[in-house]
Amino acid sequence: MHKRPRTVLLVVLLLSVAVSLAGCGAPQGQIDLSKPNGVWEIFVFAIAQALKSLNYAIHSLGIPNSYGWAIIIFTIAIKLVTLPLTLKQLQSSKATQELQPKLAELQQKHGRDRQKLSEEQMKLYKEAGMNPLGGCLPMLIQMPILFALYQALYALANPSVGELKGQAFFWIPDLSFPDLKTGTSWMSTAFNSQDFGMLAAYISLPVIMIVTQIILQKMSTPAPAPGQTKADDQQRMMGQMMMFTPIMFGYITLGLPSGLALYWSVSNILSIIQQYSITGWGSLVTWLPALKLGRSVAAVETTDAIPPTAPLTKPRRRRRHKQHAEDGSTS
Repeated sequence: MHKRPRTVLLVVLLLSVAVSLAGCGAPQGQIDLSKPNGVWEIFVFAIAQALKSLNYAIHSLGIPNSYGWAIIIFTIAIKLVTLPLTLKQLQSSKATQELQPKLAELQQKHGRDRQKLSEEQMKLYKEAGMNPLGGCLPMLIQMPILFALYQALYALANPSVGELKGQAFFWIPDLSFPDLKTGTSWMSTAFNSQDFGMLAAYISLPVIMIVTQIILQKMSTPAPAPGQTKADDQQRMMGQMMMFTPIMFGYITLGLPSGLALYWSVSNILSIIQQYSITGWGSLVTWLPALKLGRSVAAVETTDAIPPTAPLTKPRRRRRHKQHAEDGSTS
């Protein structure tokens, strides 16, 4: 039971993201960022204005690719604001990893009785003071930000605003491309015209987003316990979703402004750093055993680096005790 509600919630979130990013609710027509219509547009236009101000500040310093840097700074700011929630999520993930041996024992003991297994798992979580769904809270908080940023980028790219159109970032020619009307049709057009440079430029960020998302999700999954050799049905299903969802979102971002893919990629990289600092590599070591080996070697080197003066204290103490004994016998 502890994994099923989380799985259902994750599926609902993913579907809502897919529907929302497919073009629903994106601002179109004439747009005036100073005149939002409704509470949601106040939020969206506030993000657009923040990006606009960041761009002007960076551009005034003579820094090229200013809108790309504005998106990156905005991403870092969002990470700092949501840091308390993220720390709670990571601590919950770390606690789950620490419970893995006990969960593996329950799996072996009650593997055939699914109801009893779920009851014992929930009891174990309760004794540890953990909420299995607690790790979903940061995701729920960040989803509206992702939707709002998506719409804010479209607002900035709107001809009536004229902010993001044509703004490059290193090898990305235009952070507002592709637009809502173009979608993913640009790929077939570029392929037919043999414009492989364009294909490489606009596919690169979605690929980076997919790779970093898979790494992050693998790190977020607890490493298998020493006695656990076979995953249960729910774990296999979660593993399949872990591979499917980044690919799905990667395909979606191919039809979205490149600025959103930039935000998503940078956010993933920052999350990877946060995840490693709290829980380590997680189950990523099952794909890359060298990570586990490297950590073990580092631990051995740390142990070997202890100053050799420590073990020399024992002989010195023995000599002192011997001297005291001789002095006592003399007296």
